[in-house]
Amino acid sequence: MITVLVVLLIFSCNSSKDDKKEIKIEPTIEIVEPPILNLEQANKLAHLPLHCINTEYPNRLSQTLGGDEDLKSPTELHPAFYGCFDWHSSVHGHWSLVSLLKSFPNIDNADVIKQKLLNNISKQNIESEVAYFYGKHNKSYERTYGWAWLLKLAEELHTWDDETARQLESNLQPLTNLIVGKYIEFLPKLNYPQRVGTHTNTAFSLSFAYDYAEALNHDELKHAIKARALYFYKHDKSCPITWEPSGSDFLSPCLEEAALMKRLLDSVDFKAWLDSFLPQLKDVNFNLEVGIVSDRTDGHLVHLDGVNFSRAWSLYKIAEGLPEYKHLENIANIHINYSLPAIFGDRYEGGHWLGSFAIYALNSAREWLI
Repeated sequence: MITVLVVLLIFSCNSSKDDKKEIKIEPTIEIVEPPILNLEQANKLAHLPLHCINTEYPNRLSQTLGGDEDLKSPTELHPAFYGCFDWHSSVHGHWSLVSLLKSFPNIDNADVIKQKLLNNISKQNIESEVAYFYGKHNKSYERTYGWAWLLKLAEELHTWDDETARQLESNLQPLTNLIVGKYIEFLPKLNYPQRVGTHTNTAFSLSFAYDYAEALNHDELKHAIKARALYFYKHDKSCPITWEPSGSDFLSPCLEEAALMKRLLDSVDFKAWLDSFLPQLKDVNFNLEVGIVSDRTDGHLVHLDGVNFSRAWSLYKIAEGLPEYKHLENIANIHINYSLPAIFGDRYEGGHWLGSFAIYALNSAREWLI
């Protein structure tokens, strides 16, 4: 009798242990609605580039001086893109206004915005911008982050059905052609990609340049990008996304690379590649904490609002057309909703550039819903 009781007790304890092992508590993930870019939001977002595209100072020229003759004001050096603190921010500030006008023709002050664009992106001003790149010390100027945004601006103009767009596209064309040529010349020389979370990230730049090449059917540029991207990234595995973000990142090295490969591979090859590169993304319980900003008056710490927007647009792209990755949409929504309310106000540290990131992320959300 005693033996039977002991056996029963042992069985009972083992069963209890087994039951405990089977209990699995899944993490709770907040489900949020997709952020929508509407006319009210568009009017708010337009104020950010309107405030800065003609604001000359403060200004970071990132200039190599060859002599006293190079000591000129921002408006002399860059008559088209002198505002918004630096050249690339000015370029994507102009892109922001074009994108908003294209999506919302009835936006407040539409005629004023168009006139500002025409004044800045004039034929004469673009000729001066082109001349700057031919300077002895300027061949690699804004490589490749500013180059990417210039082609994104050119793409947006090309796909905007408007008389103003045709004039602006024509005025910008010499600089567009110059940047396309620079990509085609530079990419074969680049033996190693830049896998960073800031301006020089190669995958980000190639994604934007590829979008331009697709929109304009520029086969030479498409082939140059695809050849180099596959050389860089085709055999990548196990990207350490848990290491992200770094303290002042505004791009995700892992997600930007995945979003680029989504553009270049068919769905079967991409899913096989992604299973090796970021296998955790397929888990419906996958989560990614937003980049937390501790001080938005700090020009570097506020970069993390940018990482939230850029993560979002990358996640939307990765999940596009792939039902098994649909859960990534919610993570993207959370990232946008965390940072969007904070970009409005009088803080120039983020206001001079973050609006563009927000608009591009919101455009990506809208494309997902269509």
